[in-house]
Amino acid sequence: MSTTKRIAVLVGSLRQGSFNRKLALQLKAIAPAGLQLDIVEIGDLPLFNQDMEATPPAPWVAFREAISKVDGLLFVTPEYNRSMPAALKNAIDVGSRPYGQSVWNGKPGGVISVSPGAVGAFGANHHLRQSLVFLNVPALQQPEAYIGHAEKIFAEDGSLVPSTREFMEKYLQAFQRWVETIAVSG
Repeated sequence: MSTTKRIAVLVGSLRQGSFNRKLALQLKAIAPAGLQLDIVEIGDLPLFNQDMEATPPAPWVAFREAISKVDGLLFVTPEYNRSMPAALKNAIDVGSRPYGQSVWNGKPGGVISVSPGAVGAFGANHHLRQSLVFLNVPALQQPEAYIGHAEKIFAEDGSLVPSTREFMEKYLQAFQRWVETIAVSG
């Protein structure tokens, strides 16, 4: 019998009303038993500057501690200029330091990209995956989750429309199996 896996959800958009934040909140609501999804905020992280490592800012320390305590990582991101948002890249950099003490190392991950555009933030999804390879975050390969036309995935009450909910439930089930597989092999 598996224990509940704690998953840090990192939302690439800092805007409170963003499609990505809305989706992350819905993912928390529909997560299967055995997955506890919690959003770890990244908006208050000072920009990474190695000169500050001698006395790391409190938000860096708290962020690193939060990530070190989870069993997996779920990134929900928009695309800015065909890449991931600067705030998400900064969070990745903060968590990867100091050198040799990355909080990302070995944690299973998943990437969902959400955009009003038709290609569903494909560029951001793949740029993020490039960083995850370097950070030794084995990312779920299938199903891929590029969510386009984001304005159409929510019902009037904020819940997911049935087709998106069904896809996200299947995604989360696959992600749960992935997290459990990596936990066993790690």
